[in-house]
Amino acid sequence: MDRRNFTKFALSGLAFSFLSDSMGRAALPATGFGTSGPGTLGPQPASPAPVPAVPRPVPPKPYAALLERAKAALDDHAHHFTLRDRVAIVDFDAPSKEARMHIVDLIGGQSSSYLVSHGRGSDPGHSGWLHSFSNEFNSLASSQGAFRTGDMYFGQHGRSMRLIGLDAQNNNAESRAIVIHGADYVTEDHVAAWGKCGRSEGCFAVAPHIVPQVLGLLGPGRMLYADKIGKG
Repeated sequence: MDRRNFTKFALSGLAFSFLSDSMGRAALPATGFGTSGPGTLGPQPASPAPVPAVPRPVPPKPYAALLERAKAALDDHAHHFTLRDRVAIVDFDAPSKEARMHIVDLIGGQSSSYLVSHGRGSDPGHSGWLHSFSNEFNSLASSQGAFRTGDMYFGQHGRSMRLIGLDAQNNNAESRAIVIHGADYVTEDHVAAWGKCGRSEGCFAVAPHIVPQVLGLLGPGRMLYADKIGKG
């Protein structure tokens, strides 16, 4: 090969090499070395940091203070109770139109709530609110304090449960025949029509269709605690 042809060949090879290198570079993605690292076009805005989930506070139950008092009574009367897994509390601060009997599972924390009456002697004007307690015979009033659930029986109100008063302010309950029983004047329909439940003669009356559930949850040997601690 003469000098002229060799020179042409060398120049054409160099050009081809340059062209191939340019094409190869054009096919590669542009790179940068900013804060985002290689393989990007340069610094990119940082992703926002995840906001930690803040748990919402659980509002206390409206009967929380009464439940604490009931737990204290359960300890005070521990020798009367073989069953301490659940209690019934009756919040007489609430009007009779509200579900104010609460059966509380002390282990799992669940509760179920029901309408319940108060005695006519505790509300002479039939306002729907309990105004006073009494442990006296023939008072027709509700009593306050700790009760132990007793035997179940069938009486004039159908299936019912006896109650034994454990405190000085309710120790006549059994003699006064203060029990849990069903009554038509403690139903949702009655409250819808009259804006309140009817009154008992001191018994804890509940809706007839609720009796099996309430007595089934309580059974003999548990505590029912009734009181009024928030108002008047």
